[in-house]
Amino acid sequence: MNYRLMQIFPILQTLKSYKIKELPKDILGGFSVGIVLIPQGMAYAMIAGLPPVYGLYASLMPVLVYVLFGTSRSLAIGPVAMDSLLVAAGLGTLAIVGLENYIALAILLAFMVGAIQLVLGLFKMGYLVTFLAKPVISGFTSAAAMIIIFSQLKHLLGVDIEGSNQFHQIFLNALKKIPETNFYDLAIGLTGIILLISFKKWNRNIPGILIIVVLGILGVYFLKMESLDVKIVGAIPKGLPGFVLPTMEMDYLRQLWPIALTLALIGYLEAISIGKSLEEKNEEDVIDANQELVALGSANMLGSFFQSYPVAASFSRSAINDDSGSSSILSGLFTVILVIVTLLFLTPLFYYLPNAILASIIMVSVSGLIDIDYAKKLWIYRKDEFVVLIFTFLITLFVGITQGILAGVLISLLLMVYRTSKPHFAVLGRIKDSDYYKNISRFGEEVILRDDLLIVRFDSQLYFGNSDYFKNELYKYMDQKGDSLKGVILNAEAINYIDSTATRMLIKVIKKIRNDGIQFYIAGAIGPTRDIIFRSGISEVLPKEFLFVKIKEAVVYFDDPENASGTHEKVAYQRNETRN
Repeated sequence: MNYRLMQIFPILQTLKSYKIKELPKDILGGFSVGIVLIPQGMAYAMIAGLPPVYGLYASLMPVLVYVLFGTSRSLAIGPVAMDSLLVAAGLGTLAIVGLENYIALAILLAFMVGAIQLVLGLFKMGYLVTFLAKPVISGFTSAAAMIIIFSQLKHLLGVDIEGSNQFHQIFLNALKKIPETNFYDLAIGLTGIILLISFKKWNRNIPGILIIVVLGILGVYFLKMESLDVKIVGAIPKGLPGFVLPTMEMDYLRQLWPIALTLALIGYLEAISIGKSLEEKNEEDVIDANQELVALGSANMLGSFFQSYPVAASFSRSAINDDSGSSSILSGLFTVILVIVTLLFLTPLFYYLPNAILASIIMVSVSGLIDIDYAKKLWIYRKDEFVVLIFTFLITLFVGITQGILAGVLISLLLMVYRTSKPHFAVLGRIKDSDYYKNISRFGEEVILRDDLLIVRFDSQLYFGNSDYFKNELYKYMDQKGDSLKGVILNAEAINYIDSTATRMLIKVIKKIRNDGIQFYIAGAIGPTRDIIFRSGISEVLPKEFLFVKIKEAVVYFDDPENASGTHEKVAYQRNETRN
């Protein structure tokens, strides 16, 4: 079978080695996911501000496409709470008139998200997701989970509450409507929440979502609760979604691209993090990050042609798929089959499904996104990253969802710049009775210090943001040595890059030091750094015989220049002549 074709369609590799005895496991896994996906999909569509049936549409074509292009056997694709909330937040900022136009823009958003993910995947740009640091994601998801939970109060209380993507506004709007509470809706919703939590505690294998959906439908039907003004899903269109081209208006494209980019990166991050966590659990290593971008992008783009809104990977359904023992990505086919059967024949069964039951499913499902333990760990061990988490959390909660994640990324990048602008600068000394040179502040009396020699280590790349800091720290320690100082050795093991600004600074520093009658040496520079030294002009002010492999060789040369080793010359002078 063509290797290139198998790279494009990883399912071909699966089919090549597939054994028929694995089929029952995939059937069980696929149906288990489908049983949860159907009510969840409808619930999450409500979060996005869409009719429940669009949750089923988003559970069909995207799942099928992922089966063809995806690389993880356990990953379950479809509607998820986080992305649904982002859809509602993004579209809520636009002046949209009518439900049809809202639906059309949600579908257009799926196309845009897919296009971004597909382009990123084709150009191998999966690394961009690394800009979404864990504290940013944790703060963002915790705040978004709280917004999602409180956004469902309207269904739990059975009243109309004006929506918002700001927590305090939702809370205040809900307080005003408490006197209008329908206590039948409230009782149904609270019962659903209690049952779901109880099932999770008793046995996670109990299909709690399916049970409360069935109980809710039966309760409303037999107790005639519709006459008590209990809000229900009502009629769901029967049949499969038709082929529809997304509406392409330049004005909407301009307005939607920021939320589309956010959704694209968040969706990819969810898929990779879930896929990697399941791989670690099963001791596998099969997920291909860039191929996952292609798979998700294709799923969203092709799904938009069949009335799907943006989809991503679900942690809860992926865990169900993995726990059920599914052996391959083919389990997704059986999930699709169950959704098709539901759309063709079973939608009337959901007519009496209370909205409060769907609200309870959402509330319990997303409560797991609030990660208090991680925040506690950061408070204890990494207070700077705790600040990033809290900042992201508060901006997301009280300003807006898109603003929260953008602000979180910005402050995490600023923190990174701050760290690299003042990296660790250590003065080294030789450990007694050894050739090891270590930080004098850590080893104290075990270190031998010399008045005539200063050895320093700079634990970062040298660039425009920290070049002045490097110069000032070096001069500070040189001044402390006084007139007895005759030589400076820079341990460059941790310096993997020197930009043009830092190069000019280093040339000036070396010239000044040497003009003052002090020798300057560089030890331990790695290959790429040596290339920069030889090509940037540094070697013009620092002869190559002053480059050394190890600190001890530089010290020997400082004490007796005649004792430089042959190894030192061969290794320290080596450079890449072909590199531009």
